[in-house]
Amino acid sequence: MPTRRHFLGSVAAALGGAALGASGLACAATDARPQIEVWKSASCGCCHLWVDHLERNGFQVKVNDVAGPADYREKFGMPSAYGSCHTARVQGYVLEGHVPAREIHRLLKEKPQALGLAVPGMPVGSPGMEMGERKDPYDVMLVARDGKARVYQSYR
Repeated sequence: MPTRRHFLGSVAAALGGAALGASGLACAATDARPQIEVWKSASCGCCHLWVDHLERNGFQVKVNDVAGPADYREKFGMPSAYGSCHTARVQGYVLEGHVPAREIHRLLKEKPQALGLAVPGMPVGSPGMEMGERKDPYDVMLVARDGKARVYQSYR
């Protein structure tokens, strides 16, 4: 016959398991946001602003401050012609430069056969490069694995 202590221990264990299960669900819900890993210079302010833009738009971001961000662009196969100040990866895609979160969400939804997206240079008005009302036109490029690219989205 179970004792009171045994009964209370069982209840406590069940409640603890339920609490762990609930916290596990909370973590799972948090982890449902796509994770982007970024390689950038520690001193680059616009890269930090781009990371903030990603976080505000539903991404988890892991930041790696490195001495040579361009080394990662090369490592991941992004042609230098599409280079910018930081490189990132999300679900197997490479992201180069100030790519808007909207286009990253679109990329992950459409899942095209591609290396990734790039915003070459550092166009004023792109996420992280805001300067008041000034907005220079720029294109988000869909870069194929062979290095060729086409316009994925234009911002005018």
